[in-house]
Amino acid sequence: MRRFIWLMLLLLVFASACGESEATNTANNSPDPDQEKTQDKSDDVEEKQKAEKDSQKKEEEKQEKVNLPEEDSPEEAKYKINDEDSSVVPLNDGINKKVVLLTIDDAPHKYSLQMAKTLKELNASAIFFVNGHFLDTTEDEEILKKIHKMGFEIGNHTYNHAFLPDSSQEEQKKEITSLNDRIEEIIGEKPKFFRAPNGANTDFSTKIAKEEGMIVMNWTYGYDYFKPYMDADKLKKAMITGKGPKVDVPYSLLKPGANLLMHDREWTAAALKDIVIGLRDKGYEMVDPSLLQTIK
Repeated sequence: MRRFIWLMLLLLVFASACGESEATNTANNSPDPDQEKTQDKSDDVEEKQKAEKDSQKKEEEKQEKVNLPEEDSPEEAKYKINDEDSSVVPLNDGINKKVVLLTIDDAPHKYSLQMAKTLKELNASAIFFVNGHFLDTTEDEEILKKIHKMGFEIGNHTYNHAFLPDSSQEEQKKEITSLNDRIEEIIGEKPKFFRAPNGANTDFSTKIAKEEGMIVMNWTYGYDYFKPYMDADKLKKAMITGKGPKVDVPYSLLKPGANLLMHDREWTAAALKDIVIGLRDKGYEMVDPSLLQTIK
């Protein structure tokens, strides 16, 4: 009997001890209200910081779009080439009329890159009219790429500098279109302007040039291909004044909108800086070819 009583007492003690242990474990495993509040606050801070970062990123992206460089948007045309005399004409009132257009033929032969660098230093624009037979080597291609990357317009001056009136229609077309393809192959775009060698256009060559999306132009005056002006000082004076008395032009051809012809020549390269400065001293601005109306 005593053994039974003792056994019952031991069982009661053991049951009581297990109950206390479970209560203790339950208490230990119960969430701490203070810890939960701290965790909630931490999560709120992280979410707030993330929201602020996302908002700041969106604002920066929006600002980047607003601050895109102006050159990404093409400027609206302000001038056109006169069909009759190839002069530069303002499209609207209020646009500066006292401008001249600088053009350089027979590029890129020996001095074109030097001339481009001179013009770039002076912040003066120009069109470089290219011949295909000056694009025979990798070096020639690189020169043309450099001139184009410097911001100068590249024009078509036929592949072989052919005299178009003496060429068949098939030959005329090939002279024009094959050079367009060659130029596009090198710089990634076709010319917007065409000038026939010697200014000798035909109805057919003009038609082909326009079909190719090019504006046809000759020039107002130029003297560097006349022997008396194959000298830097004499050429400089002739181009700045517009007069060429040694070739029967005793009067000035310089006027607002004049289209000035020059070539890739040693004496022209030597005179170029003074020509630009001299024209500016007379109040003339070098018109940017990108402002000329083109065929769309």
